[in-house]
Amino acid sequence: MYDLVLFGATGFTGALTAAYLAEHAPEGTRWALAGRDPAKLAAVRERLAELHPAAAGLDLLTADATDQRSLDAVARSARVVATTVGPYVRHGDGLVAACARAGADYVDLCGEPEFVDRSYLRHHATAVESGARLVHACGFDSIPYDLGAYFTVRRLPEGVPIAVEGFASASGTFSGGTFHSALTALSRLGPSAAAARARRRVEGRPVGRTVRGRMGIPGHDKRIGAWVLPAPTIDPQVVLRSAAALDRYGPDFSYAHHLAVRRLPTALALVGGVGALLALAQVPPARKWLLDRKKPGEGPSPEQRARSWFRVRFFGEGGGRRVVTEVSGGDPGYGETAKMLAESALCLAFDHLPTTAGQVTTAVAMGDALTSRLVRAGIRFDVL
Repeated sequence: MYDLVLFGATGFTGALTAAYLAEHAPEGTRWALAGRDPAKLAAVRERLAELHPAAAGLDLLTADATDQRSLDAVARSARVVATTVGPYVRHGDGLVAACARAGADYVDLCGEPEFVDRSYLRHHATAVESGARLVHACGFDSIPYDLGAYFTVRRLPEGVPIAVEGFASASGTFSGGTFHSALTALSRLGPSAAAARARRRVEGRPVGRTVRGRMGIPGHDKRIGAWVLPAPTIDPQVVLRSAAALDRYGPDFSYAHHLAVRRLPTALALVGGVGALLALAQVPPARKWLLDRKKPGEGPSPEQRARSWFRVRFFGEGGGRRVVTEVSGGDPGYGETAKMLAESALCLAFDHLPTTAGQVTTAVAMGDALTSRLVRAGIRFDVL
């Protein structure tokens, strides 16, 4: 029935994604809003219709992450399902299962390594059989890094060892939903490590090629004029999975991922803050207190988002050549993330893409087609 269903349209990022689709989805796109509260869905549709009258005709689908039958119905009705409902480790598995069984393509904003690994273990094989493409991390986690590394590799010679380093810097604030997802991930380091080990046992490695991550060294980097810290996020994992799947990354590919901060006091405060948050996340009463400080659905104002930005610079080397590239854009957590998720879903729905199935990355599933979409949408991919 639908080219695209957006699940979680009443949340903060979900509403931004719905607004982007209402403005930018091609004429004739059959899409619908899904969520657990029909009244809230109707309110979202009404707000969209004030600016885009055609949105008044959007169908509303009632579905709940705790009701598998409703999720199955959504997956059976759609070519692509996009979801913003997190924390994914708590609320996401049922929808992935539904899409894998139905053969519907799936995209999310997940930056939770445990969920992505468990999704692979539980649903990759089913999706391969059905033809579904399960593409996690289709927002600021991890499109700028995955497609940025891919963009960099494509500007180096083929068939040679390649080394890439990425340096991320950004300014912005976060929503309640993002805070809940991050704190949940920090509180589950043991289960996350177990899921990663289980995935490594069954996934295997590329044959005849080497793909490896390199740990960045903290310190001042003259190339970018900033203090750099290792960034233990999901982003380098996604880059390395793309490299493992695509021969274009060469016979020996390595990637190092860094966070870049201009001022040393800011870098030290960041390290201390993350350390404190990690410690508090392990204590249930402290974790509950922190979660109560920021509720899901809350987020930065339009004025705050307008002042936000991101920049990821890549240094690539291979075959005697060096290249410096940069991916940059506006508000990383919400405006650009909603754009990335929406364009990923539209890309899967409408573009001519390589034949893939199962759990795949954005570079593997969409590559140049998604990069071109994002450039047209205002995200910059530059060779410096």
